[in-house]
Amino acid sequence: MQIDLIETFLDLMETRSFNRTAERLNVTQSTVSHRVNALEAEFGRKLFVRGKGGTVPTAAGLRLLDHAKALQQQWHEAARAVETAGTYERAMRIGMQHDVAEAIAGRFIKAVRAELPGTSIYLEADYSVQMNRDLGAGDLDLAVLYTPHHLPDLHYERLGDISYILVSTGASTVSEIRPEDYIYANYSPAFDRVHRLALPQFSAAPVATGRNLILSELLSTLGGAAYVTRATADELSKKGVAQPVGDAPEIAQTVHAATNVRSRHAHQHRKLIAVLSALIAAEPF
Repeated sequence: MQIDLIETFLDLMETRSFNRTAERLNVTQSTVSHRVNALEAEFGRKLFVRGKGGTVPTAAGLRLLDHAKALQQQWHEAARAVETAGTYERAMRIGMQHDVAEAIAGRFIKAVRAELPGTSIYLEADYSVQMNRDLGAGDLDLAVLYTPHHLPDLHYERLGDISYILVSTGASTVSEIRPEDYIYANYSPAFDRVHRLALPQFSAAPVATGRNLILSELLSTLGGAAYVTRATADELSKKGVAQPVGDAPEIAQTVHAATNVRSRHAHQHRKLIAVLSALIAAEPF
């Protein structure tokens, strides 16, 4: 069975629109229809019904959904395995939240090379939303992220916490910070909720971002106040750029490891998670 039939089916299950799926896959609508017809011919069952209200999956289509997801993931895993044949025993694709990657990427790769010398690693930095999607589609083998989506096929476990500290280029207390000078840090939905509860007066800040590196740069160039990691707060303090705001609460962000449920007990995954836990525990976040 051709994988493009499965991927078209999965996209159509999400969009419920032949036109939208054609746009997202960069093909014509007739191509989408042809692929769906071919898939329906394979099973001898209608998978979708098209009507005025849109495209609706049949009972057969709904039953196929979980199997199609598994087929897509296994195909991607097989493709990566074949691509690297003859060089390493196995290959792994890992996603890592931007702020975590900034702090530990180098030491992580060094430790992995020592622990799993027969494994090649592709590492990319991304946000939680995309990494959850990539894991579900089989495009990642493991992700280090802030926000679990608790999808049925994915397994999450806690690695540790990162502490974020409020620093300012001019104020020493929260009451001295002007709202127009505040740079709003939005690292995750959980962080955002705590942030808004702790400092509601700054929720309508003129500038906002979700990356520690960008916040550090903005503080250095624009001045103002913002939440950054403890390590970045120490660095900015040493440079004389910004100082911690004494009466501001520290906000902890939990870091999770995410894998497919089928691989959560695999030897290489357990090794990687152990390395990550040790690095996060040792890092002065």
